[in-house]
Amino acid sequence: MSGYQTIVVGTDGSETSLKAVDRAGQIARVGSATKLVIVCAYVPAEPRDVDRAQDILGEDAYQVVGSTPAEDTLRTAADRAKAAGAGNIETVAVRGEPVRVLMSASKKHRAELLVVGNRGLNTLAGRILGSVPSAVTHRAECDVLVVHTT
Repeated sequence: MSGYQTIVVGTDGSETSLKAVDRAGQIARVGSATKLVIVCAYVPAEPRDVDRAQDILGEDAYQVVGSTPAEDTLRTAADRAKAAGAGNIETVAVRGEPVRVLMSASKKHRAELLVVGNRGLNTLAGRILGSVPSAVTHRAECDVLVVHTT
């Protein structure tokens, strides 16, 4: 079997999601993938809402961003993917909910592999609200790698 040609990886800027980007970059390098697409889903927020979220959510506040932080997140993720050895990297910031955005990006780019971190699989919030890794493994039309990042 040849390596994956197109790999999509999701990131939200958290350290755990960036570990998934690292792994996707390694897989892209080893498998000689022709393209690595790094996707960041975001919901625009006013600065006051981001500040309030940081007070309430603490370390989970990275999930409340506007488009500029998503672009910053993507720059950081692209740098990490390059450091891991990935070649052709495309970054995409998409307004919307993470699972829907990842499914859409995987389909649009004809991904053969979707990479996500495992954060949320075993958390209380993940059990109540649903987790991105769990949802994408059930909905993806391509292979899914859930990277152990926590």
